[in-house]
Amino acid sequence: MFLGFDPLYILIIIVGGLLSAGAAMLVKTHFARASQVPIRSGRSGHQIAEAILAAEGITDVQVVEHQGFLSDHYNPMTKTLALSPEVYHGRHAAAAGVAAHEVGHALQHAHNYLPMWARSVLVPVANIGSMIGPLLIIIGIVLAASQKLAEPHILAYIGVGVFACATLFTVVTVPVEFDASARARRILGEMGLVREGEEADAVRGVLTAAGLTYVAAAITAILQLLYWAYRAGLIGGGRRE
Repeated sequence: MFLGFDPLYILIIIVGGLLSAGAAMLVKTHFARASQVPIRSGRSGHQIAEAILAAEGITDVQVVEHQGFLSDHYNPMTKTLALSPEVYHGRHAAAAGVAAHEVGHALQHAHNYLPMWARSVLVPVANIGSMIGPLLIIIGIVLAASQKLAEPHILAYIGVGVFACATLFTVVTVPVEFDASARARRILGEMGLVREGEEADAVRGVLTAAGLTYVAAAITAILQLLYWAYRAGLIGGGRRE
């Protein structure tokens, strides 16, 4: 059934929801466990962030406290590294890992990491692509059916293309996030801010779980893109059903 309750689309939504929920639960679980692992350096999240920035020679990034559980992020436009209260004040492995991860994004920005810039370029299209894309595809399908066209209407092609840009954004985000985590683990070890063993393992667990949330989002986006391409008749003849 199309333009209604399509079982295939509902299945994709359910799978995506389960992947997202599972990844989010994994993050909370690992963060809670790592919060119970104090780091011997005794530094808080914001102290660790500032120490890494200083060691890397980055002086134009400001570390600030930001409200919201795990709302930590780096804003390349304002060069602001915002840490949630749990991370900003925390003196445990979870805070160290998350703070260093966000600094990893600042390092990507400073070193012109290509995937990060590619993601920034895709932001404008990605913000509207997930909403406008399906609408254009549906209009294209209706027009093709009403005009009895053998091929998909041009609007269907445009819709799939726009939605593909939004999907590409989620895919490019995956290596950006894992690279920031890899930088974080390396620097924490090199600077002696986190010791090998329990501390390093706790950091790795938190960052790996966080990375899986982006993998889940990318898988969901790819499944949705394949669905809309199928319904547009670009693959598998879905439009003719």
